[in-house]
Amino acid sequence: MNLLDPNLADEVICTCSGTKRGEIAELFAQDKDMDAISRWTGAISGCGGCEWDIADMLKALAEAEGKAG
Repeated sequence: MNLLDPNLADEVICTCSGTKRGEIAELFAQDKDMDAISRWTGAISGCGGCEWDIADMLKALAEAEGKAG
């Protein structure tokens, strides 16, 4: 699966908060890191099951923008 596929924008990545992949991408574009995204959306703060998916998505977004370290 391509984590950056725009067709996945409406896919829920965090079932606890209802956060969608598109929301994560928008917040990343605003230079928010994983902690800020969690505070803003509530993602990761419930069961934590989405943490790795969100981390992978943020890594893919950073690589796509040449921000990877």
